[in-house]
Amino acid sequence: MLPIEKTVFISYRRTNAFGALAIFQDLTHHGYDVFFDYNGIPSGDFETVILENVRARSHFLVLLTPSALDRCFEPEDWLRREIETALDEKRNIVPLMLEGFSFSTPAIADQLTGKLALLRKYQALSVPVEYFAEAMDRLRTRYLNIALDAVSHPASPPAQEAAKAQQAAASTAPAVQEEKLSAQTYFERAFSATSLNEKIRFYTEAIRLQPAFPEAYNNRANAYQAKHQIEEALADLDEAIRLKPDYATAYYNRGITRYDKGDLAGALKDYDEAIRLQPGYLDVGHEAGNTGDAGENAEATTAIDELIPERPNYGIAYNNRGIARYDKGDIRGALADFNEALRLMPNLAAASFNRANLYYDKGDFDRALGDYDQAIRLRSRHATALNNRGLTRKSLGDIVGAIADYDAAIELKPSVPDTYYNRAQAKRANAQYAAAIADLEKYLELRGGEINENRAEVTKMIRELKAKL
Repeated sequence: MLPIEKTVFISYRRTNAFGALAIFQDLTHHGYDVFFDYNGIPSGDFETVILENVRARSHFLVLLTPSALDRCFEPEDWLRREIETALDEKRNIVPLMLEGFSFSTPAIADQLTGKLALLRKYQALSVPVEYFAEAMDRLRTRYLNIALDAVSHPASPPAQEAAKAQQAAASTAPAVQEEKLSAQTYFERAFSATSLNEKIRFYTEAIRLQPAFPEAYNNRANAYQAKHQIEEALADLDEAIRLKPDYATAYYNRGITRYDKGDLAGALKDYDEAIRLQPGYLDVGHEAGNTGDAGENAEATTAIDELIPERPNYGIAYNNRGIARYDKGDIRGALADFNEALRLMPNLAAASFNRANLYYDKGDFDRALGDYDQAIRLRSRHATALNNRGLTRKSLGDIVGAIADYDAAIELKPSVPDTYYNRAQAKRANAQYAAAIADLEKYLELRGGEINENRAEVTKMIRELKAKL
């Protein structure tokens, strides 16, 4: 008869650390040899330490929550690679379903691509907070108490030493109380909530139960930012950084928030620190559009998104720092950042758009046109890029192409006055006087009663065009 193996690997997201630690403590107490990445393994040691320990252990537990599979579509995502390795090595895989997780949820189902779709075929165990002890008993007596014929591959000495170091560190941690597990539960409820008020309420409850929860402060700041409550968002990000001084995500998000407040120096300082801490990768994915010039129908998309787990590409941070540098007048630094953003993320539409704006302002219309083309290819409904490409085409003498771009921009966003003004100039140059008058009148209508310094100039232009009819 095959022996019962008691070697276990726990795979989890950092936001589910309380649950992972509680499971580690229970299994260790009952004599299991558990690998648990408690303090964090440096990225350079990932192949040696993490993947070798997956191969060296018979059982593979993966903690699943609404936030756990987010970003698993990234090929280099850590959690994805751990799961794929366990599948390849035919470990005894046990999906542990925590608060709010269901394989049938559309958002979760969308993440289960490629090999990850096989997770559905494994018998999962629900782990409710209120019945945690009972769930652990079932895990040990039913899911892990089986004879295995899969071959475990001995880990190298460095991987074994790293495993022992993580085990020793985790063993000194205080026992996880129900309050911490409940805090994690509220975190997941907030992550899944669609209402900003609900998100804030659930994150607040998570923080009440576990005050030292930097990820909850970071994500509550996201919700406050989305509600334009800038001071509340800044206070939460300050606290997240105080709790976790090397928290690159919080520096990045505070950079966005300081930028929105108009604090360019503070934003640059935070982006610098985020990039210093994680020069190639970050555990969030945010995209911010350029603020541009108001007279050219600029678009800003600097709202913070939800926390997104480990290691998507970090080109967006360079993109956002480029925006702040550009606004500070550091053209060379901004261009370097946009170039680096596109090196890291060639399909980042925002970086192509922002670099195009820079080239346009420099009068380098050919390069601007190429970047606007790329931004629009990646985001076909990018009205601002269409408008700005229209400006570029007009500068290059392509009036027909410019008008086509303005038409498309207006179809997408018919309430933006500057696009009508820009189209009017192109139609005027193309001797389409009646159409140009209509666009200028629409421009004045959309401007309404707001202060508009060029109202008299536009009115004069309309009179001159009517004289030509």
